Amino acid sequence: MKRAFMLVCAIAASAFVNAHAQLPLFELPRISPAASTSQRIGLTDITVRYHRPGVKGREVWGAVVPWGQVWRAGANENTTVTFSSPVMVGGRALDAGTYGLHMIPTQPYWTVILSYENAAWGSFSYDESEDAVRVTVTAAPAPHQERLLYTFDDLTDDSCMLTLHWAELKISFRIEIDVNAVVVEQLRTGLRGLPRFTWRGWQQAALWCVQHNVNLDEAMGWIDRSIRMNSNFTNMRTKAALLEKQGAARESRLLMDTAFGVATEAEMSVYGYQLLGVGKLDEAIVIFTRIVEDHPDSWNAYDSLAEAHASKGNKSAAVRNYEKALTIVDDEQQKRRIETILARLK
Repeated sequence: MKRAFMLVCAIAASAFVNAHAQLPLFELPRISPAASTSQRIGLTDITVRYHRPGVKGREVWGAVVPWGQVWRAGANENTTVTFSSPVMVGGRALDAGTYGLHMIPTQPYWTVILSYENAAWGSFSYDESEDAVRVTVTAAPAPHQERLLYTFDDLTDDSCMLTLHWAELKISFRIEIDVNAVVVEQLRTGLRGLPRFTWRGWQQAALWCVQHNVNLDEAMGWIDRSIRMNSNFTNMRTKAALLEKQGAARESRLLMDTAFGVATEAEMSVYGYQLLGVGKLDEAIVIFTRIVEDHPDSWNAYDSLAEAHASKGNKSAAVRNYEKALTIVDDEQQKRRIETILARLK
């Protein structure tokens, strides 16, 4: 009995050792190391995770990577592409999420595939029924790339080309984002959080819509809520701009008159510099002139008006207002700055 018990224990111990013999005990370097690359477009993050095989003197296309067969577009586990917001690929809308990336190389056209399955080992279990989108592209000759590489190329405000480089070829496909739609959705989400409790949250959301000429009807509701919380120059000015966008020019002018009546010098100055920053020099001069009229003892008012005239090329008006500012200002550093500008203008 004792001998039989010892035999059972030995068999169990042997089974345990054999079962665990194949488990890796250490993290060791892989022949094709892991890599990732990311790019933000608007508010959308695009991330590629892949492994980087090397050429190592081998013939890649038609040999290491056979023609006409689905390929993992990398090595080891499935190459994946993750989108943090909805995108367009090949004219097809894709939801935010992670997709498996595969390619079918042919000459000269390639098929690029984004699959809903993203956790496979390579392309060995690839199933066409799981395709999210297929795009036909043309491979192009490129300088030798020893280790497979992904890059984001031809970046614009709302698109990019995702490019695979390996050996002497590159394969690219375009990713497009409706940036305005993504931002508007982010604003809606944000206004469910802390920003909803301040007038600035509603005002800033509405202002972005005005600046990009999108979602104007909803933005009007946002700015009205801001004004109900705290009526001030900033949110009234935003509503005036929104009214002008919607074709209500008279209402816009009347609201701006009201806004000017409650504006502080600092608020007016910020507005003037915003106009200056977008090249509306004449409008900026009007605002800074009004600040001087309302605050004749402010050296900063004359300094700002002088800067606006200088930007317009009105040298004599700039000198006159800088000299007036110099007679009022007490700060020695500001005095030296203005004196330096005057020396340059005269």
